[in-house]
Amino acid sequence: MTLRTRLVGLLAALAAASAAAFAQDNFALRDGDRVVFYGDSITDQRLYTTFTETYVVTRFPHLDVAFVHSGWGGDRVTGGGGGPVDVRLYRDVLPYSPTVLTIMLGMNDGRYRAFDQQLFDDFSAGYKHIVDTARRAFPGIRITAIQPSPYDDVTRAPTFEGGYNAVLLRFSDFLKQLAAEQKLGLADLNTPVVAALQKAKAADAVNAAKLIPDRIHPGAAGHLLMAEALLKAWNAPAVVTDVELDAGRTEPVRQRGTHVMGLHSSKGLSWTQTDDALPMPVDMRDALVALAMQSSDFMDALNRQPLKVRGLASGSYTLKIDGESVGSFTADQLASGINLATLPTPMARQAAEVHALTLRHNTIHFARWRQIQVPMEKDAAPHLLKALDAMDELESDVLKEQRTAAQPRPHRYEVE
Repeated sequence: MTLRTRLVGLLAALAAASAAAFAQDNFALRDGDRVVFYGDSITDQRLYTTFTETYVVTRFPHLDVAFVHSGWGGDRVTGGGGGPVDVRLYRDVLPYSPTVLTIMLGMNDGRYRAFDQQLFDDFSAGYKHIVDTARRAFPGIRITAIQPSPYDDVTRAPTFEGGYNAVLLRFSDFLKQLAAEQKLGLADLNTPVVAALQKAKAADAVNAAKLIPDRIHPGAAGHLLMAEALLKAWNAPAVVTDVELDAGRTEPVRQRGTHVMGLHSSKGLSWTQTDDALPMPVDMRDALVALAMQSSDFMDALNRQPLKVRGLASGSYTLKIDGESVGSFTADQLASGINLATLPTPMARQAAEVHALTLRHNTIHFARWRQIQVPMEKDAAPHLLKALDAMDELESDVLKEQRTAAQPRPHRYEVE
């Protein structure tokens, strides 16, 4: 290898590292953050929250961020099944010393009826109380106010004139104003989901109605769209990796978020690639997920992993990664670029493993919190604290597995 070749490779690697660092600098979460998701049953589903966590862990595998999911079904700004709001805050939020807090309430606060000024005033005062309480406890806390996800008045007729989602939009307008006045972060989980529902209904009305099957609680596909909205509000980067190769060159034309080595051309092309991040796992075999993706900009906004290979002779080529075929493409398609994040790659499987561990640690936390801590908090059981500590240690073990599973691995690519 010549000095010039080594310098070109070094500069490319530095450029990739710089691009990754730039993306992280713009991202809302920082090393050492502790994120608590607070809300009602929609947060309690642990879907948009776990999708958000998995995105962060896979896109920033070296970033040390902890996530706690503290939703409780039926909650309003005054509290609910888990107790009054101050019990919820002092038991389920503040003990985790959050540096970042998301608050999504409102669905239950409007009581599923036409706009009521008194209910709106109660919501406004109660929401401010939550913000004030969190800031008194942790003056530097960064709060993201979440405009509530929609009540589905799209795929089914509204139950009263104007519909309940219009009431939620009135609550959303208050949150916009509060965020501006108190310098809160703001994430709109209503408008983009409604837009996706409208597009999905036009394409497949039967399945569109299944995205929010009871009009209140989205399924996993709907929660992916909600996670997208939250992540976009946090300036999440769209690009996983970006690679452009030329069959006539031994160095990549472009490499962002990855490190390409051993580029070799013989009939086709082969190289080894170690990425800085993983794609977001999206199961396109699920009809509802596929409909949600087709009805939104999710893949373009959060999951772009372009690979371009130009200079190939005309014909059809198979792309193999680690010896496995992930798809067949024409020379023109490869020259235009394909999105690896849409393909069944080893990286997608690795990301799915990470998500499974995300779900596992949250299941452990939920069991510890809702099935042991809260029901037994007034008991004098002598081994209660030891049991809670053991559950915490078990969750910590799974979190270590999750972070290990997210670390980059080299992969061998072949285009032949």
